[in-house]
Amino acid sequence: METRVYKKIMLAGIAVAPLTAKAAQAQPNILFAIADDWGTHAGVYGDQVVKTPTFDRLAKEGVLFEQAYISSPSCAPSRAAILTGQWHWRLGEAANLFGPVSINDPVYPDLLEENGYFVGYTRKGWGPGKNGDRPRNPAGTVYKSFAEFLAKRPADKPFCFWFGSHDPHRPYVKDSGAKDGIPSGKINIPACFPDAPEVRGDIADYYFAVQRFDRETGELIEMLRQAGELENTLIVMTSDHGMPFPRCKSNIYDEGVHVPLAICWPGHFAGGHRITDFVSSTDFAPTFLELAGLPIPAVMTGRSLKPLLTAGKSGRIDPSRDHVLFGKERHAPAQEGSNSGGYPCRAIRTDDFLLIRNFNPDRWPAGTEDYKHAFMSNAWFADCDNGPTKIYMVENRDKDAEHRRLFDLSFAKRPEFELFDLRADPNEQKNQAANPEYADVLNKLSNQLHEKLKASGDPRVIGGAEKFDTYLYGGGTPKYPGLPPSENEAVKQ
Repeated sequence: METRVYKKIMLAGIAVAPLTAKAAQAQPNILFAIADDWGTHAGVYGDQVVKTPTFDRLAKEGVLFEQAYISSPSCAPSRAAILTGQWHWRLGEAANLFGPVSINDPVYPDLLEENGYFVGYTRKGWGPGKNGDRPRNPAGTVYKSFAEFLAKRPADKPFCFWFGSHDPHRPYVKDSGAKDGIPSGKINIPACFPDAPEVRGDIADYYFAVQRFDRETGELIEMLRQAGELENTLIVMTSDHGMPFPRCKSNIYDEGVHVPLAICWPGHFAGGHRITDFVSSTDFAPTFLELAGLPIPAVMTGRSLKPLLTAGKSGRIDPSRDHVLFGKERHAPAQEGSNSGGYPCRAIRTDDFLLIRNFNPDRWPAGTEDYKHAFMSNAWFADCDNGPTKIYMVENRDKDAEHRRLFDLSFAKRPEFELFDLRADPNEQKNQAANPEYADVLNKLSNQLHEKLKASGDPRVIGGAEKFDTYLYGGGTPKYPGLPPSENEAVKQ
């Protein structure tokens, strides 16, 4: 059910109030709204079922990015990359899920606060994990709500606020989507899933949670309007990675790393543009610092998005932004026996191709099925969140050849290199790495990936990557579902 506040937003739009003296401060406020496990499912991206009016409005009155990617498809490493403006593989322990962000790696909330900003967050900031040697969460000081934060904000300070929703992370209330009127029969099922009622219902429940995040972000925007702060607030709405389904979250295919991104600053740059430049979540920190008039630390590998936001046009703005890098270290210790490692991989994505390098192809990409001999007790396909779609795909893998093919795409072992021709295979299902016709493309992209990773200081290329497998892990894993409840607990990731 929509709240009255939400309906008011929908009727009024975003830029509705005249510029006030309070809103005319030199440095912009920053509202960063980040979902937990939201893929590119939004009306403005062409999804005909999920309802995302807040995001769609931001996109239409601001700038929509069509090629936005995260650094890692795992919560904590992705958020660490956002906060530090660096590729996660440069961050030591923070490259892994539950690994803390070192105090030696500067984060933009601290830099803004040191220069006059009032900084805070609510719900999920950086995480999951412990703060390590930091006195607080890297996202800032925690508040119960945005309302409390605004009430405590000094009148003479710009603010930077991180709204970290827990939506649409699992678990879902079963049939919540259907009860809310989401028509599961009209959902466009991702090509990596079998078309079954269990899958459709699961996606509908996911959509319900996406819509709740959209609605709550709209409520925060209405608070800004009522406070007279809207015209001087940069609003960013995005996600930490893709949906919590097989071959999505914890995978570096598009369904895991391609995220929604809309940025709006009413009255400060033209709206209604769709940018096709490749951008990374590591670009947020330098963007916020530049717009605040502050220097960008040399250690940050991301690049400010300001030139794209202020270009006043759609399409490819910066010719050099014709590719993006991403990868993964350890999501959860999901292998067998004494193997405490993850599934390390890196990729380069261009307009036409996706090249993935899997550094340990002998390991299970989604974790072992052999829960009785897993490294962590009863871990079961532990790099894939439990849910109806996962259960259906595992239980029906031998139903027919198509079910087996889709199961293998998500759960079977993978070769060292995967090359996908996105022009002919936009769903990334046919690996062309061994195809002689693509030998030149494979060689060119693999060399480019290697050189860029080397330049970035990636331990997987320059040496020392063994440390990623040995860092302590502070969380749980998805467990074999047949266990008693007392043995089937998994820490929310």
